[in-house]
Amino acid sequence: MPQNFFNFSVIKNLIKEMLKIKRLPIHTALGRKYFGTQKTIAIRREDQSVWERRAPFSPIHVRKLVKNGVRVIVQPSNRRAYPMQAYLNAGAVIQEDISEANVIFGVKQVPIDQLVPNKTFCFFSHTIKAQESNMPLLDAILDKNIRLLDYEKLVDKKGHRVVAFGKMAGVAGTINILHGLGLRLLALGHHTPFMHIGPPHNYRSSSMARQAVRDAGYEIALGLMPKSVGPLTFVFTGSGNVSQGSQEVFQELPHEYVPPELLQKAAEHGNPNKVYGCEVRRRHYLERIGGGKFDSAEYEDHPERYVSTFSKKIAPYASVIINGIYWAVNSPKLLTIPDAKVLLRPAYTPWLPTSMGAPALPHRMLGICDISADPGGSIEFMNECTTIDTPFCLYDADRNKDTKSFKGPGVLVCSIDNMPTQIPRESTDFFGDLLLPFTSDILQSDATKPLESHQFSPTVYGAIIASNGKLTSNFEYIKELRESAIKSRQKEASPGNPEKRVVIFGAGRVAAPLVEYLHRNPSIAITVACENKDLSDNLSKAYPGVEGVYLNALENANGVQQLVANADVAVSILPRDLHPIVAKACIQEKTNMVTASYAKENLTCLHQDAVNAGITILNEVGLDPGIDHLLALECMHEVTAAGGKIISFESFCGGLPAPEFSDNPLRYKFSWSPRSALINTLSAAKYIRSRETVTIKEGGELMETTRPLNFLPGFSLEGFPNGDSTKYGKYYNLPDAVTLLRGTIRYKGFTDAIRNLQFLGLLNPDNHPLLHNEGPEITWRQFICQLIGIQDHIIIYENLKAKIAEHAQSNDAVTVLEELGLLDETSVVKCGSPLDTLTHHLSIRLNLENNERDLVILRHDIGILWPDNRREVRGINFVVYGDINGYSAMAKTVGYPAAIATKMILDGEIQERGVILPFASEIYGPILSRLRVEGLNSTETSKFF
Repeated sequence: MPQNFFNFSVIKNLIKEMLKIKRLPIHTALGRKYFGTQKTIAIRREDQSVWERRAPFSPIHVRKLVKNGVRVIVQPSNRRAYPMQAYLNAGAVIQEDISEANVIFGVKQVPIDQLVPNKTFCFFSHTIKAQESNMPLLDAILDKNIRLLDYEKLVDKKGHRVVAFGKMAGVAGTINILHGLGLRLLALGHHTPFMHIGPPHNYRSSSMARQAVRDAGYEIALGLMPKSVGPLTFVFTGSGNVSQGSQEVFQELPHEYVPPELLQKAAEHGNPNKVYGCEVRRRHYLERIGGGKFDSAEYEDHPERYVSTFSKKIAPYASVIINGIYWAVNSPKLLTIPDAKVLLRPAYTPWLPTSMGAPALPHRMLGICDISADPGGSIEFMNECTTIDTPFCLYDADRNKDTKSFKGPGVLVCSIDNMPTQIPRESTDFFGDLLLPFTSDILQSDATKPLESHQFSPTVYGAIIASNGKLTSNFEYIKELRESAIKSRQKEASPGNPEKRVVIFGAGRVAAPLVEYLHRNPSIAITVACENKDLSDNLSKAYPGVEGVYLNALENANGVQQLVANADVAVSILPRDLHPIVAKACIQEKTNMVTASYAKENLTCLHQDAVNAGITILNEVGLDPGIDHLLALECMHEVTAAGGKIISFESFCGGLPAPEFSDNPLRYKFSWSPRSALINTLSAAKYIRSRETVTIKEGGELMETTRPLNFLPGFSLEGFPNGDSTKYGKYYNLPDAVTLLRGTIRYKGFTDAIRNLQFLGLLNPDNHPLLHNEGPEITWRQFICQLIGIQDHIIIYENLKAKIAEHAQSNDAVTVLEELGLLDETSVVKCGSPLDTLTHHLSIRLNLENNERDLVILRHDIGILWPDNRREVRGINFVVYGDINGYSAMAKTVGYPAAIATKMILDGEIQERGVILPFASEIYGPILSRLRVEGLNSTETSKFF
């Protein structure tokens, strides 16, 4: 400063100069006189959101800049939290045109048409992760030779951000989630003190909002929090500015902090007259793969070496998670989509009172405030930010989102990406205080000159993303991220370049809906391998892009392995005896597998091998087994969660022709494997009746145990036991069950007809010399004669019928054979055994034609004992008709659940490894939900005793 600065004559001359220079304020004139060419900055109008009321500088900051000789232009806006008059009073110039400014400051992204070429812009660009929505903005910045400084990258030597709204975001976010928590609990049936906390933008200042939080805290301390809610726990991730701001609001409530290792105890045994807080840092939930302590330096360089245990150690005991951590690409996620399935499944919470007359909470986790607002980031299932207009959405375990209700299933998520604008004045003051010290450094920027010609400080230089028409060296990686994202999108959109591959072994009756469901997603490549090439070719024609391959899995294990090696999931709808061939190939190639069949011992013995290979072999996701499990477990878990006990379980299931197409002796037609339907009638069975185990021997006794079924009075049904029902006591966790029975449904008359076929030896699975494929031709009448001991088949037909009736000990046997064409003088297609030969014959004669439809009937009767000693029998009916000239009921009810399970594995929703069954709620819940979308619904009945 010159020594004669306060000389009166000098001041007089300056005033004259001021009058010449566009009548500038005296301090601006002084700045030009003594600080060289005057710098001009602009504060642009925010136009990204109608709610955006912040500014990078407040009037107080503008006054300081003006006093230091900086000319400040403020673009007019009546939405800004501080009025234009306040900026005018601070010495700013209010005008629309900001093109004369050297540096233009804003808060959020600038519309492309508002970018001024050859200028320096400072704002949050949200481009550093190559965010797709902002790439056109980045392209325009490069094209217009703009120097872009992103506040997010203003960091100190330790990498800590020095200019951010973080603390204000934490304050606003916590007020938001407390407001939402009150609405969510009310929708679940619980009025709480949180109901009196409004959204932060409803208050004039955050201090008024904090007073509302304190008032709610006072009511909590007085014991006005419903006991039915239980202890509330708040988890804060990180310890930075966001977390600090969040915790400042939280501390207005009566609270107690607990370390992560005591969080479970607080959740289960805490005092409802206070809330519990837990600050969680990386070292608490990140574990080094292979063992070893958390090393922050190593983690920064190699995040791939660590795995998150947050979902297992922290999240199960958190009522509300307030997430403020920065998530970097390739870092472990805090919560994944599969994690959500576990955490959001309805569960009985024993620490909550059950006699308060209030509905139980669906699960511990009630809310997530993702202040980081990074879609698909640390909270993976948060794939879209919410807004101030619609601040909350309910996200359920099946990836459904509901923004219109607080009542449905799931967790309440708040992820507003501009939370600080809800407290705009304080946010502007806070941000401006942090930014002002760097302003003089930023003001030297001249976007028309090379970046290297400037002497920026390391902090400012490190925040410059683009300059002179190109990305700066620190941010050249954005180009690679963009290219990778483009390739990924092209791959997902192009069937020829799929993201995932599925190979299906078998192309039988259930294949079409299986293929159709998977084919809906163009990123899935599908190969169908079958020994009947015509069947796989038909699927290829029906669904473009599906590849049909000839393969005999029994004779070509190498071919199976080659197909498995190129797939992410293999689906086997082959006969169940062939599943182990596919499973062993999957284990060797580390490929997941799905079957709709029972997990027999030849598969379960591979469990540890599958675990070691890190793969999932999921079985029993068809109809029976499959949907029967899913519906039973859904009901049972609901009952036990409410305190009831399952004391009996009877289940019957069957695939039948629709009644109008059941006009044959078996009252049956084949819409699935004929052999399985026939051989099951010879099987052994075991079940529990009145605590006694009943055993049925193999070979034919089963048909003697048939009984009428009257649960659907409009049908004439009968049923018989199916396999070993006793093991389901363990599978379904039914230690108190006095009756446990699973059976098969048929129309009345089926077992009588089958009994006649058994007596005649037509269901014998052993090879018969007359049925050798190289033996002499034989007719069905000749073969029947041989079976009943008549050597001379040239016998009077009436005498033959009498002999058959005598041999079968039933007058109905002749009618059965006649109507099935087994007494005709037609040649037998020999298949080795009577069973296989009859199977082939009936697969043609009793085939469900295209103009016919089938029917699936499933019935559960579940006996329940409630805590008040009331007894209930809950009936579940699942009835599905096939479509004429479309999918059969059997195809839909086997193909769709298998397809849904396959897609879940592809999407990472199923994480359990080994040979598994769909008994976990995170598996059966989504499958049922998605089946209902396909129109496959059940109904319930209930009777109390």
